[in-house]
Amino acid sequence: MELKNLTIKEIHDSLLKKEFSAFELCKIHLEKIKKEDKKFRAFLTISKDLAINQAKGIDEMISQGRETSILAGIPLAVKDNILVENIKCTAGSKILENYIAPYDATVIKKLKEIGAVILGKTNMDEFAMGSSTENSAFGSTRNPHDLTRVPGGSSGGSAAAVCANLCCYALGSDTGGSIRLPASFCGVVGLKPTYGAVSRYGLISMASSLDQIGTITKTVKDAKIVFDAISGKDPLDSTSVESKIAGSKFQIPNLRIGIPKEYFIKGMDAEVERIIKEAIKKIEALGTKIEEISLPHTEYALATYYLVMPSEASANLARYDGIKYGYFPEETDSLLDVYLKSREKGLGPEVRRRIMLGTYALSAGFYEAYYLRAQKVRTKILEDFNKAFEMVDLILTPTSAAPAFKIGEKITNPLTMYLSDIFTVSVNLAGLPALSLPCGKTHGLPVGLQIIGKAFEENKILEFGEVFEKLC
Repeated sequence: MELKNLTIKEIHDSLLKKEFSAFELCKIHLEKIKKEDKKFRAFLTISKDLAINQAKGIDEMISQGRETSILAGIPLAVKDNILVENIKCTAGSKILENYIAPYDATVIKKLKEIGAVILGKTNMDEFAMGSSTENSAFGSTRNPHDLTRVPGGSSGGSAAAVCANLCCYALGSDTGGSIRLPASFCGVVGLKPTYGAVSRYGLISMASSLDQIGTITKTVKDAKIVFDAISGKDPLDSTSVESKIAGSKFQIPNLRIGIPKEYFIKGMDAEVERIIKEAIKKIEALGTKIEEISLPHTEYALATYYLVMPSEASANLARYDGIKYGYFPEETDSLLDVYLKSREKGLGPEVRRRIMLGTYALSAGFYEAYYLRAQKVRTKILEDFNKAFEMVDLILTPTSAAPAFKIGEKITNPLTMYLSDIFTVSVNLAGLPALSLPCGKTHGLPVGLQIIGKAFEENKILEFGEVFEKLC
């Protein structure tokens, strides 16, 4: 069984034909994780008993001739900030090192109901704060293409697991590029849905107006299958939306594609720029109309993001106080001492940095100067996209300005690390859907192309992604 060549549809057909069982498929993946994950460090927790029981249940359904979902029996991995009942959920942090999830996130509940097989929880930057998975309290994940390089972040464990064929697909979360950047660095497909398209109930919050659960898969078609399974309105998440917009079967020659001039910046890796421009030429050869567009407020997106996100994270992480759950310091003199020591010892330096930035931006005398102004610029960024989509159907950009960097290369310089998100944060600020898919390699390292669509038009970017995938 050549795992890397198996798509979700192919596995589903093979299970129905009884060419192999769900149990056998599950066992092969668990053995592969045990044998190979020591070098990748993609997983934090393996849910062996849960996975085997789920797989056996699907085999029983198939043997009885009962109808099964296309995802039934397909092994997946879950980022460790998405709750799976009775399984440890650390969010990559010491403060939640022994936290056992008391319930299922809505996306997990949906997947369990259709027979998905959950192999385990994947590594991530602590509380999803990072672009390399080096901020995990439990060690860095390594890029399967080059073990000396990062897999991207914060969903680095999920992307590495899919890339290394340790699972068939994975769930991640994307607050400023945390699905798309790892997908680009690892050469897999990453979908960040429209804000509200997928329920966030059961996702450990970082920045509530930006966070979005999405998919990491081997192919675009697989991304569509998983997205269809997890999307939809959820009464437990007031921000979730039931979208009735579907991407119609468009005609490629009539498609208008925008290339924002602000995304080809000084300092961009020359090989990445060449590969992206070659991909655009291939798309143009299909008969599409390529137009240069402008998103003028792009230059302010990173600064805006790094005010909005820490402010919301500061508020969300106030709950980790050493009292209700999580890390509790042994020696304390007072209640204040509990608060201070639990956060000092339980939270890593990057998380503490962002909490302080956010608290400062929200404090009296600075709220209007920083957070409120950032929200006004955020509106301008959304207006830029809305204006652009009056002229074009889709927007194409690089996912990242450079391929995966070396482990340790940027970790001591937060500003350099933050610049990794320069092409991805605008999408989150505007709440739009975006897809990253591989479009080539430089020095053996993958390069990702980002396809951005209108809100709730995931099907359009996925349909176009499938067309582009065949060109590569």
